[in-house]
Amino acid sequence: MSGNAEVLARLRSVPRPRPVLPRERERALTARQRELLDELGRVFDDGFAELTMAGLAARLSCSLRTLYELAPSRNELVLVVVDRNLWRIGHTAVAALDRDMAPLDALRAYLRAATVAVADVTPAFVRDLATVPAAQQLYDAHSDYLVGVARCLLDLAVERGDIAPVDTAAIARVMAGVGRDFARAEVISTLCSSPKEAADEVVDIILRGLQPRPAAPAITRSRPTPAAAWPPGG
Repeated sequence: MSGNAEVLARLRSVPRPRPVLPRERERALTARQRELLDELGRVFDDGFAELTMAGLAARLSCSLRTLYELAPSRNELVLVVVDRNLWRIGHTAVAALDRDMAPLDALRAYLRAATVAVADVTPAFVRDLATVPAAQQLYDAHSDYLVGVARCLLDLAVERGDIAPVDTAAIARVMAGVGRDFARAEVISTLCSSPKEAADEVVDIILRGLQPRPAAPAITRSRPTPAAAWPPGG
């Protein structure tokens, strides 16, 4: 099996989170409903704690009935919007895997695509999301999937001899969780870069540390030249 084929086969074995919006409902969405869900994502970026369904309908220039057809409450709308975005990013991450990629290259590409989820996250959105318990459970489910993907690829790298045997479960959890950790409201302001840039840098550092170091060149010692007889002619 070629490198990419084996990588994709392994990834398919990782249990996926259950979507908030069932697949049949997602497929049945009208173009207008999809447009509203995309627009809601931009509205929620500025925080949503003070928003009501009526207020959202007014901002989106749609009827309350239209919103209630999407979800029974504002918090449910938040869950639908967040989940659709995370699934979209997941599909993009898989598409980022090139043919015949080595496991570590695939892991780097996948995580770089996945950290798009925290690229433009705002403190206001993170703060309000923390007040929705179901949202934390949703992120936990997607985070567990990301950990599973990372561990899967690290295990494959160990099997191929690309890296030495390591605790892949521990390393996968660190690599997959760093983006979410950096996107916490109290952490964002302490970073010198964006949560995505910081997460990508940490992942690169970890991956470089996993790769075997080239063997140091052997030092050839020349045999000392016998000292000339002293005194000369003696």
